[in-house]
Order: sequence, then C-alpha cells, then structure tokens
Amino acid sequence: MIVDSGILGEAEGCTPDISRTDVAREAGLDLDEIRAAGSRGKAVELMERGVRAVVLRLWLEGRLDGALCLGGAEGALLGAAAMQALPVGVPKLIVSPSASGRRPFGPFVGETDTLVMHSVVDILGLNPIARAVFDNAAAAVVGMARDAGSPVRDLEAGTVGITMLGHTTPAVMRIRAALAEAGQEPVVFHANGVGGPAMEGLAAAGALAGVIDYTLSELANSLMDGLHATGPERLRVVGQHGLPQVVVPGCVDFFNQGAPDTVPERYRGRKRYYHNPVATLVRLEAGEMAALGGIVAERLSAARGPVRVVAPTRGFSLADVEGGDLWDPDADAAFLEALASGLRPDIPFEPVETDVNDPALADLVAGRYLSLMEESAHA
Repeated sequence: MIVDSGILGEAEGCTPDISRTDVAREAGLDLDEIRAAGSRGKAVELMERGVRAVVLRLWLEGRLDGALCLGGAEGALLGAAAMQALPVGVPKLIVSPSASGRRPFGPFVGETDTLVMHSVVDILGLNPIARAVFDNAAAAVVGMARDAGSPVRDLEAGTVGITMLGHTTPAVMRIRAALAEAGQEPVVFHANGVGGPAMEGLAAAGALAGVIDYTLSELANSLMDGLHATGPERLRVVGQHGLPQVVVPGCVDFFNQGAPDTVPERYRGRKRYYHNPVATLVRLEAGEMAALGGIVAERLSAARGPVRVVAPTRGFSLADVEGGDLWDPDADAAFLEALASGLRPDIPFEPVETDVNDPALADLVAGRYLSLMEESAHA
C-alpha cells in the first residue's frame, strides 16, 4: 500500500493508494494550506501530522504489517514521523542517503525500533545500485513482517522498567535477577538520552507497573548540555502517573562527551574518564552537583505515587570510587545534601555507606521495590 507524503509537484509514474491530498486531510488541513506554510521545514512539520495519522489508522484497522520509507532528508523525516506512531515490534525500515556520515540518527529512530539503511545513491530513478539496495530493503521488511516478531501491546502486570549504563551494570544485573526470581518481569533501558524517555513513555501508556530509576546520568547531561541530554519531563512522568518508583542516583557524577580530542577546552582541566574511542565521561563539580541534587529533589517531590530514594554515599559510578578517575567525595556530598534537603518530607531518603555497584545496595533496592509494590497492592 503506497502512501504519498509528497508536498510540491505531482506524483509521477505511480498511483498511490493514499494520495498526498488525503494525507493532508488526515492532518486536518488542505494540501494548499501546507504548501503555503511559508517554509520547507514548516510544510514538512505539518505533513508529518498527516502521515502519522494515516499510518496509525492503518495499523489499528489491521491493514498494516510493516512500514518502509524511501526518501531523502525530508522524505526520511516524514517516514520517521509515521513509524514513530507505531508500536515497538511493528517492522519499520527507512532507506535514505541521509543515513550516513556525521548526521545524527535520533530524528529517524526516536524512541522506536526503526531500522535505517543507507541508500548509497540518491532517491532518484532506478539504476543497478538503487535496485540492489531497494531489493534488499523490500526483502528485509517483508521478511520481518512475515517471519519475525509481533507488536508489543500489553506487557505483563509485573513489568518493571530499570535504567542502566555500563557504569551501573553490575548492580542492575543483580537487581534484575532478584526481581525475576520474585516473579517480576524486568525491562532494562539504556540511559543514553533515549532509554529514560522510552521507559517513561511506556509508563505513561500503562505498560509498566513501576520503575527502578537506577541511573540518572541523563539529568546530569541535561544540566551540562551533554550528549545524553533529554527534555524537561525526565524524572517527572512516572510520578505524574502515580506509579511506584525506587530512585537511585547512579551515574550523576558525569556527563557525556565525544572522543577525547573533541572535548571542549573548558572541560579539559576536569577529571575525565576515557570510556571508549568515541566517548569521554566528564566529572561534574561541587556546585553543579548541588544544583543537580536540587533538580532531582524537585522533580521527585511532585510525584503523585509512592517514591523511595536510596543513595550510595561512596560513589555513583564504577569510576566514582576511591582511587577512581572520577572520585570526588566533596562533590558527591554536595549532591546528597541538596537532594536530602530538597525532597518532600514524606519521601523516604535512605543513604547507604556503599558505592552504587555494591551487591548489598542492589539487594536493598530490589527489596525496597518489592515492598513498595506490595504496599501499593494493599493500599
């Protein structure tokens, strides 16, 4: 089924099943209104509403088993908007010359499971290279739709979202095992600027019973404009929806930058951790840690559901331990003081004399979550 998301000119050589006029209409607009938007970017933004509405309607009607987009820069963004309206598990594939070089892939993938394929050549006519790439793309999306998974709808009642990075992996692995043994269904999200919001999106959709937000580095990145920054809703969504949450300030000690030689000059004098050839972790200083502690406290204090805060006092990451590259006990103390003093008085705050990956802390957090769920069930 062909959906024409074009805006200018007329479709040639192909008769779409859903015309661009119909797409505009599903955005609540006339196509001429979109063409008169005043700029290319604004027109694309308006047309995105239409393709999202069309594709979601087709899926809800049972008429869509997979989505494939061929497009340049704007065409790929229009396809991405449509795919981001579909549930996880619905096959999604974008083929574009923009899927290359230094371009960020966030606008294409968002918080979804969209696949992105480089077209090698531009999307203009057929030639031996284009045919090879397009045939592979068609085979991929058909293979996924026919032979692979199914869309994720309702998750199990005991599903719990957990945030993790490499610097909190040992603890989260232990928590995951403990929850699974207790009959829960842990789902772990990589807190890289996408994972946290993805978890919160599922929480808002009612797919999670609760969360263990063990890794808050996205908030540190947002404060410092790091690579893993998120929007202002991070750490608010779960509380707004009244879900139980246990929060641990894992990885609040650093924000993310790129390769070592790309770290801005203003950060070169700070403690840093060489994470890999394209990633450098930069330490937050005491004043920034205090500001971050206040932010965490303010957002958690607005929660409508039950909250527990468990905080290690001997380091927030694998590198933030005594002798580690990011160890700064004074800065950590500034964070903990601001967090403790800023929290709503009825929210339990539990400092623990361990580092964030200590097995004892992991066991305590798992136990606190299970107790919180039991209390919620009997409330």
